[in-house]
Amino acid sequence: MFKKIKTSQLQLLAMLAAMLFIVVFFSIATEGAFITPRNISNLLRQTAIVGVLAIGMVFVIISAEIDLSVGSMMGLLGGIAAILDVWFHLPIALTILITVATGLVLGLFNGWWVAYQRVPSFIVTLAGMLAFRGILVGLTEGVTVAPTSSALAVVGQSYLPSGWGMSAIGLLCLGLVAKVYSRRQARSKHKVVNKAAKFEYGQATIAVVCLLTLFFVLDNYRGIPTPILIMGILILLATYVAKRTAFGRRVYAIGGNIEATRMSGVNVERTKMMVFGFNGMMVAVAALILTSRLGAGSPAAGNMAELDAIAACVIGGTSLAGGVGTVFGAIMGALIMASLDNGMSMLDVPTFWQLIVKGAILLLAVWLDVKTKKAQ
Repeated sequence: MFKKIKTSQLQLLAMLAAMLFIVVFFSIATEGAFITPRNISNLLRQTAIVGVLAIGMVFVIISAEIDLSVGSMMGLLGGIAAILDVWFHLPIALTILITVATGLVLGLFNGWWVAYQRVPSFIVTLAGMLAFRGILVGLTEGVTVAPTSSALAVVGQSYLPSGWGMSAIGLLCLGLVAKVYSRRQARSKHKVVNKAAKFEYGQATIAVVCLLTLFFVLDNYRGIPTPILIMGILILLATYVAKRTAFGRRVYAIGGNIEATRMSGVNVERTKMMVFGFNGMMVAVAALILTSRLGAGSPAAGNMAELDAIAACVIGGTSLAGGVGTVFGAIMGALIMASLDNGMSMLDVPTFWQLIVKGAILLLAVWLDVKTKKAQ
């Protein structure tokens, strides 16, 4: 247990160090343009799409599976949202509902093949990657569906008013402190040794300071982008599901030892199917944000997005062998990937170099994961 805790702490420190290096390097290289409120706001909106994809993907990888279809699925769902909005002029609420429901169905479809038909997830989702892209091109006839309505634009282009933003950040900060207090009380009640109060409250204080600093930086531009608010809500929801529910514990157990989990009475097939269904809903949310941000549904949307999502999870400490990973780590990985994209774009780095750098980082992250497993 001690080794696992130590490893997770080292991974967190490594991610924080990498993020600090990226910020310092690009800030110097761009003469401060990288850390302007406007660019930070744009960077976080970029992170939201990969981050939401990573939230769903991390559950899939923890269960020792993979999903290569999320990029094409996001393109298809974004195209469906654009068609419903532009061609059929449906109310925004109905468009969102149909898109998310379709994402759930597509995810469950993948999960059914993997869980009940025992087809390897690599093959199922590779087939989905091709089929979903083909359906998208067929539905749109190969043309961009645009322009989307102002109502749909709210999802990906709007900003939370300053007062509402401050209230949301304030509640989150209070929640962090209250969580530390309740956790310490629960430990005391069950006669479990607490960590030093200064240490735990110190961590909460650092998190509060970071959140408040981020709020004031964003408020100097236009406020908190709506996609960040959506991603934040999903992070809290997914973290709760992973850590506090029977479903979350089953997912980790399946990834750790599937046969032992099955023998303990867990319905492995149903759980895996639900994991893919949840992933499909996360892809739908990411698709809505992407379509809203672009103001259109494009046949090329979401191309190669699955690799960014997988890379975000692996960089964030999720093991491809299954059983290990966190939502927070995946989000940190998404932030690192988005920061690299943003910084290299600002420096006009050629596209082929951007791909080489991202590929090298993914390879390095997997290599470190393998070395860590051998060390344990």
